[in-house]
Amino acid sequence: MGTVETARGPIPISDLGRTLMHEHVFVLTPDHLANYGPGGFWVEDDRVADAVVRLSRLKDKGIDSIVDPTVVGLGRDIPRIVKVAQEVEVNIVVATGVYTYGDLPFAYVNRGPGTMLDGPEPMVDDFVRDLTVGIADTGVKAAFLKCAVEHTPMSTGVERSVRAVAQAHLATRAPITVHTSAPEQTARPVIEVLRHEGVDLEKVVIGHAGDSNDLDYLMELADTGAILGMDRFGLDLMNPTAERIETIVALVQRGYGDRMVLAHDASCFIDWFGPDFEALHDLMTPNWHYEHISDDVLPALAAAGVSDEALDLMLVGTPARYFTPRP
Repeated sequence: MGTVETARGPIPISDLGRTLMHEHVFVLTPDHLANYGPGGFWVEDDRVADAVVRLSRLKDKGIDSIVDPTVVGLGRDIPRIVKVAQEVEVNIVVATGVYTYGDLPFAYVNRGPGTMLDGPEPMVDDFVRDLTVGIADTGVKAAFLKCAVEHTPMSTGVERSVRAVAQAHLATRAPITVHTSAPEQTARPVIEVLRHEGVDLEKVVIGHAGDSNDLDYLMELADTGAILGMDRFGLDLMNPTAERIETIVALVQRGYGDRMVLAHDASCFIDWFGPDFEALHDLMTPNWHYEHISDDVLPALAAAGVSDEALDLMLVGTPARYFTPRP
């Protein structure tokens, strides 16, 4: 079956075990963190220790691995992730790519096809390096690629990032996860661009597909070969848990049990909501945490008639297939 890279190095793909396919450890804005975090909302050792506690509890719930799509634009800091990974049993699989809803980071804006300096796409070289050599000087290799399409039509920067991810996939066979918007159904144009670039769509997770309960839309995506990310459990403001469960049950009944993966899109800390994130979280999204699927969702799916075999596919079989390179 081969191996998959993690923050502790490569492991057999079979050792991924029960896997949540879209969880962050930290989501941060590095400039803001460096200037306003110390002495305020950020004490590095305390945040790392808190992450260790949260991920250790997750392991106690029977989850063996998380797939962390934190890339450039979301505050990826691999040395910090390594600190956490060394203290927990849960495997942390890390990513490469760029997360933007509009413009690219300025480091890429003026370089690449059609830009002021023109030339080859620099993101491709950076992504391939992360996948094959390692990220920065950590020795940790990314195991998959990530991009984001929140709006249509795609901006020039977003389209460049999607095509760069596609080209890095072709060069390395690394799988892809795409953040999409269910209300705007942005997965459709994403799939068209990826298909045009020659991507193996069976190696693509359509992130946040589970925000939609439109079965026709979801089946259309799954029929391309792509995997549906039912990956925002606990974010009831976007789609209540009960409706997410009903949608999964309906898709399983229609034969799509092997086309879905599960997660929360949660984190130990995200700075998007300010320094009072924990209080806001407890008030507005109390179930948006790593343990909600284990405690609440899996029992509810089982009670609704989803078989152990189907649950095993979503948590073990399909994640393993995603990371197993095709010949």
